[in-house]
Amino acid sequence: MPETIFSKIVRKEIPAKIVFEDEWSLAFHDLNAKAPVHVLIIPKRQIDSLEHASEEDASLLGHLQIVIQQVARQLGIHESGYRVIMNCGRDGGQSVGHIHYHLLGGRAMDWPPG
Repeated sequence: MPETIFSKIVRKEIPAKIVFEDEWSLAFHDLNAKAPVHVLIIPKRQIDSLEHASEEDASLLGHLQIVIQQVARQLGIHESGYRVIMNCGRDGGQSVGHIHYHLLGGRAMDWPPG
């Protein structure tokens, strides 16, 4: 797998405003925020996209869902609500070849998103 900017953030070679970290995952503020709260949640182990995930990744992907919930609570957007997005592939809007969730909140979200 080609190295990504997220791999460098995991290794702390590139600074990021980290809001959560454990041995399997990392959450940090998106520099190109689309909402008052815009955090990226990534696994530390690189998986290119959801299309590249396997049954062996099910536990890790489930863990990321719980991390999203924890980060939403930590950032105070859990009561008003939030949106979670995962882009997959070029046409799906994925720009980095490393699975990542976008956690957006702090305002009402429009629908459809795009």
